[in-house]
Amino acid sequence: MATGVDQAAGMSLVVFSLLLFTYYSVWVIVLPFVDSDHVLHKYFLPREYSVILPGIAAVILLLCIGAFTAVVMWKNRKPKKAD
Repeated sequence: MATGVDQAAGMSLVVFSLLLFTYYSVWVIVLPFVDSDHVLHKYFLPREYSVILPGIAAVILLLCIGAFTAVVMWKNRKPKKAD
């Protein structure tokens, strides 16, 4: 069973993910249909960042996965037998 600290950490990650998803969805789906002089535009970055930031995040994620895989393979390698 998870402790209270684990549950709080998990709940905070879920809330953060929901907030990020909502912010990004409004930014990408709703904002293009709102007038450019509306007050809502001051809370969001320019539209080109909606492609750049997820791209950078994807590259960082792939690099971390590759580094993790390399470390695991390096630690689990078997020494060659000398014949």
